[in-house]
Amino acid sequence: MSRQHVVDMCRTMLDRGYLKATEGNVSVRVPGHQLYAVTPSNYDYDKMRVEDVCIVDFQGKHVPDVGGAGGLVPSIECGMHANVYRERPDVNAIVHTHQPYASALAFLRKPIPALTDEQVRFLGKEVAIIDYAPSGTGFLAKNVQKKVVSGDNAFIIANHGVVALGTDPSRAVFNMALLEKVSIAYLMALTSEAGKVYTIPATIREIAFSKLKKDEKRIASQIVDAVEPVRVPEDEELPSVATHADIAETAASGYMISEYLDVDDTMRRLKALVSQPIRGLRHDALLDVLNYFDTKCTASREITERAKLRIPGGVQHNLAFNYPFPLAVDRAHGAYLTDRDGNVYIDFLQAGGPTILGSNYGPVNEQVAAVIAESGPVTGLFHEYELKLAEIINQHMPHIEMYRSLGSGTEAVMAAVRAARAKTGKKMVIKVGGAYHGWSDTVVYGLRVPGSFRMNAKGIPWGATGRTREAFPHDLGTLKRKLIENRVRGGTAAVIVEPFGPESGTRPVPKDFNAAVRKLCDEFGAMLIFDEVVTGFRTGMGGAAGYFGVKPDLTVFGKAVSGGYPMAGGVGGSAEVMSVFGSGLDGKSGAHIQVGGTLSANPLSCAAGYFAIQEMARTNAPVLAGRAGDRLTRGLQKLLDKYGLPYVAYNQGSIVHLECSGVMLLDMRNPIKLFKENKARKTLMEQMGAAYAAHGIITLAGSRMYTSMADTDEVIDDALTRFDQVFAQVEGV
Repeated sequence: MSRQHVVDMCRTMLDRGYLKATEGNVSVRVPGHQLYAVTPSNYDYDKMRVEDVCIVDFQGKHVPDVGGAGGLVPSIECGMHANVYRERPDVNAIVHTHQPYASALAFLRKPIPALTDEQVRFLGKEVAIIDYAPSGTGFLAKNVQKKVVSGDNAFIIANHGVVALGTDPSRAVFNMALLEKVSIAYLMALTSEAGKVYTIPATIREIAFSKLKKDEKRIASQIVDAVEPVRVPEDEELPSVATHADIAETAASGYMISEYLDVDDTMRRLKALVSQPIRGLRHDALLDVLNYFDTKCTASREITERAKLRIPGGVQHNLAFNYPFPLAVDRAHGAYLTDRDGNVYIDFLQAGGPTILGSNYGPVNEQVAAVIAESGPVTGLFHEYELKLAEIINQHMPHIEMYRSLGSGTEAVMAAVRAARAKTGKKMVIKVGGAYHGWSDTVVYGLRVPGSFRMNAKGIPWGATGRTREAFPHDLGTLKRKLIENRVRGGTAAVIVEPFGPESGTRPVPKDFNAAVRKLCDEFGAMLIFDEVVTGFRTGMGGAAGYFGVKPDLTVFGKAVSGGYPMAGGVGGSAEVMSVFGSGLDGKSGAHIQVGGTLSANPLSCAAGYFAIQEMARTNAPVLAGRAGDRLTRGLQKLLDKYGLPYVAYNQGSIVHLECSGVMLLDMRNPIKLFKENKARKTLMEQMGAAYAAHGIITLAGSRMYTSMADTDEVIDDALTRFDQVFAQVEGV
């Protein structure tokens, strides 16, 4: 990987003309080793291949390797590069060129004083002159070593050329280009007004430079109006799950949220994050992450590569698409996952949220096994656990008077929308932009990016989404306008929302939002559908509806309704509304909508759901999982404060968000920013997710975590130690 970066740097500098007829050499540190990759001596950089790049140790000695540079030898300046890497652990890439304007100052042996803020911030207090010594000698290497201890990032070598240093390859190339720009300006100033070149006053220069060195991590936030970071006192004790263990003595004694978050403050921080340039891992740290996957996850790579021959994309579920390649898991238990290579991870994915009790929960497994031993996983006829599941749901959620089991959350949304249209006689459906309600034709609209309409609707006819509309998150005004507009189109059948906000609260809603939507639905005769695929039972035994005190007309379930077992889905509501779901082939003169599924409500899934809900009530797992989320979130906030990172950590009980790039906050209200930054911010999110995994933490896409009852204080504290290690490797820290 370091060799590839060397080649990429050479290509960039060739394209910009910095190496044309000027020679030079480039190197990149090999992370985790006392080695670096460097360009070979006397070689046409335009024809350079990755295998031509040489590996050198920190003593300046060539380290030939199989498949490497072969007969090529490294640059004669390799001793100089080695000395810099030994002296400056913050430097991960070096550029040495003989670019023309900076070389002119090398012949004049004239240092460049502090001319601009940009120069001081990135290059240093001044661009100093390194004493002359013949090229490729130990004398020159020592002269360079003496100068770089200053902490500056650019130097002019007398009668020779320049050296630019960087925390990563792109920063080294940037510093080299900035040096040439400053050199041109200084030479012009010298020739036009000799002796009258004005520089930044020494006091200001010192302040600017010291700010860069002491607080480089906050450079990005100097560009925008950033909010005051969340301050966590060093001696503050984190919320404890253990102190709430007594809650388990009382069934259904609360909800996962101990205190509803300040939505305005959270959104202000998220907007500040999106306004700033991205902050990712240092180059060497990213290479360490990739090295982990290359060396520690070989069995995962082998099987997922094989899978690409028989499975589109190599995996069957979107959650498994991880950078740089999917991990293949063999075992799951409680708070941990173990992959095929034997690597153990703290599991904050929890299968996307359903395993509130923790993965592979023994008491449920044992009871399900006893049922299946008698009936098998499916009979095709009625089984008592169909009724038991419907009854226990009603016990904890009285507004669910009737419940119809289906195969997944996607199927449940399809059925709920169809039922709302049948019951109201209206056709229009409104969703909140950015929310995910499964992949059925009707709701693949405004998916993940608010305002994007049919951007993700490939393969879906226009007519399928012709009666779907979206409102921007939090925007009750837009929602009301859509309801008014729909009146002339025959009216709105339903408004469907995730009660905590799109994507499990990635854009959290104000606490009174759902009540306001309920009021609008009543005003316009539309049904309110709660998508509780994630929040059902995770919020508490009464679901999000119970927590907010808002009664939806229909509730969509999935994931948790079978405790992590397959065929998890269903829809419930009042007896009157649910009457349209009556089974049978005749449909009673068209009164019933057509839904089905041979495996829906099978004994395996229904028994698993019944026993899981029973266990959640007995142990009060939602509350304990919520306290674990509180501890994790406060610990993350403490770490972000410690390192001065602009990332945002917040939670709604056991649903924990850790936003490092804010890509999920981009929308079509600012399409230029969306299209310009979406890829880079998504890449950063994926890289951070890989970094967490390389440190033993599995998250959902590097930005969301679900805690469970299995997450004790010890598990959370272990996770925070690992997050600490990752945050320490972010550029500028």
